[in-house]
Amino acid sequence: MAAEAGGGEPLVRFVKLSGRAAGSKKKVRWFPVRRLFTHSCPSLRIPSRFLREGRRSPPARSGHRCVADNTNLYVFGGYNPDYDESGGPENEDFPLFRELWRYHFATGMWHQMGTDGHMPRELASMSLVLHGYNLLVFGGTGIPFGENNGNEIYVCNVKYKRWSKLSCRGKKPNRIYGQAMAIIHGFLYVFGGTTGYIYSTDLHRLDLSTREWIQLKPNNPACDLPEERYRHEIAHDGQRIYVLGGGTSWTAYPLDKIHAYNFETNTWEDIPTKPYGNLGFPAARRCHSCVQIKNEVFICGGYNGVIILGDLWKLNLQSFQWTKLPALMPEPAYFHCAAVTPAGCMYIHGGVVNIQQNKRTGSLFKIWLVVPSLLELCWENLLKYFPHLCHLPTDQLLQLGLSQGLIERLK
Repeated sequence: MAAEAGGGEPLVRFVKLSGRAAGSKKKVRWFPVRRLFTHSCPSLRIPSRFLREGRRSPPARSGHRCVADNTNLYVFGGYNPDYDESGGPENEDFPLFRELWRYHFATGMWHQMGTDGHMPRELASMSLVLHGYNLLVFGGTGIPFGENNGNEIYVCNVKYKRWSKLSCRGKKPNRIYGQAMAIIHGFLYVFGGTTGYIYSTDLHRLDLSTREWIQLKPNNPACDLPEERYRHEIAHDGQRIYVLGGGTSWTAYPLDKIHAYNFETNTWEDIPTKPYGNLGFPAARRCHSCVQIKNEVFICGGYNGVIILGDLWKLNLQSFQWTKLPALMPEPAYFHCAAVTPAGCMYIHGGVVNIQQNKRTGSLFKIWLVVPSLLELCWENLLKYFPHLCHLPTDQLLQLGLSQGLIERLK
């Protein structure tokens, strides 16, 4: 049963946060909201406090990546072949977006970050992770696809707004895009990807302390490796890396079993998953999104070679049981991006929403994947009824009783 506030308003909801271009004079709209933790999903209507007149948001795009902390969603790169939608003459990197955006949760505002240093030029289907205050970007492709790929690590410190290229040694991965990446126990793991012509099953590891790359050579025979793929996602439990979906330009891989790399044995394993009642398993897919909260992994959207998917599934990494959640993406999409906050709120941005028209979106949605804590519930209501808090000086916020942690989320 969904948690409810005193007025009966559901606190766990699927809500659209943005989608209006700069300079739009439309009135504030009302957006559909859905409950996640009920089997029936009644729609409600609530006013959006997040849109402001004259505020600019990222143009529609696909192939971008995003990460989140407690305070911001960071969106990097992307692609849109529509000249007008991608910014027209203002976008010098058309049809790519060589830019970094920040969505501030407390104010609901987008801001294009001005940064110094060496921002990468491979801007589609790169990998992006957040490590402290640092965004780590690896791989990706430019235009035309498959001809201008990357294999460098770029770091952007979001506190000082500066890019740098990480100097590494050892055997780097090939120049690829569409690979999956994760930081585990101080190591950066990169799996799969494509050059645009050749798909990979390579697994590389970067020691973040020594900055040395090595290519891992699993003990399996060649016939017992995962299928070559790109635009898959990975999760981990500290003992194994799990590969979820992905495919090639002509196929998408199923999810009734998942490939897992075992750190201890240096081998790939096939792990069967458990179906969800009569609904069975999630459809095969590539170009989907994936976030992880402890031992639960959530996949959303994607493309199965026929239709764009808009479903939301959960996989438990202890029981390997699939569960289909009752919420659906308001706009089914693939080549979108998603990130989850430390508190358990997932944000979904952009993606391809129409195959025939090759149309992309710039919409932003959020959904709580867990029942939010009492602190988060109070914080959201405080921001709703006192949106001017972000304009108050720190000493006045302290006098009002806000903790230093909450004050940092306002700035």
